[in-house]
Amino acid sequence: MDDIHYREYKILLRPERFFDPHQFEIYWHKLCLIAAEFKVGVVTNKDAFKRQVREVLFYDTPDYDLYRQSFILRKRTFYTDGWPEPQHELTFKFRHADLETAASIDVTPHLHGTANIKFKEELLPLKDSVGGMRSLYSHNCVLLTPGLVLDEGLERISTVFPTLNEHCPAQKGTPVSLVNNLPVEEVQVNVGLFDFGHEFEAKATLSVWRDRPTETTIIGEFAFQAKFDRYDAVHAKARARSEEFFKAVQTRASEWVQLGATKTALVYSFGQKAAVGHE
Repeated sequence: MDDIHYREYKILLRPERFFDPHQFEIYWHKLCLIAAEFKVGVVTNKDAFKRQVREVLFYDTPDYDLYRQSFILRKRTFYTDGWPEPQHELTFKFRHADLETAASIDVTPHLHGTANIKFKEELLPLKDSVGGMRSLYSHNCVLLTPGLVLDEGLERISTVFPTLNEHCPAQKGTPVSLVNNLPVEEVQVNVGLFDFGHEFEAKATLSVWRDRPTETTIIGEFAFQAKFDRYDAVHAKARARSEEFFKAVQTRASEWVQLGATKTALVYSFGQKAAVGHE
């Protein structure tokens, strides 16, 4: 598993909990108490609750050809003082529960510019109960302001990401558009850092996704991510402590936890269409 360089732990949070911005602070306080119980070091950032706003857009065909084959195409635009920044971030990813399947997909783009390729293990709660853990593996390609118009159709996108030609062959003229016509407003705070010992640290974030037209909260999320050079070099005690903490956060604050989905699945299931069983 040497190719995995990130381990990201994610817990979805009930949308009704985020009725005002102070809820970020209330939940973080709960996390700090749980961390102390498990001897996890905590650093709270100086501007921990400074809110960052981003627009998140998912693109797919009308029949969800990408998502049905476990691909995700997402555009993120950052805002400063209410104004969109000129640069945006395009992410193309393949996500699967099987490590070897995820590792076998080449997400390298055929496009000028710098591509940041990331292979992650994502830790999630069990779908139907708190206190457990399951893994998804994602191969991600992140591009900064690429010269790619997303609504040019699946054929054009497949020329940039050739792996789609094999796994998601395009019918001529297949359109690509905004999934469920849903622009998502993401409000995120970069709250701090957890130290699990033995140089295994993880940056923590809290975020809320809202339906931009109605400002209705779709979901919240608590996440913390560790980066390392080698998966097998992560100290066993530190990894075990991170997993114990992850499970305890679910059980000690279960009234906050939303089970059964991922943020992407919620976007795909928004409105009339089903989420076709993927995450």
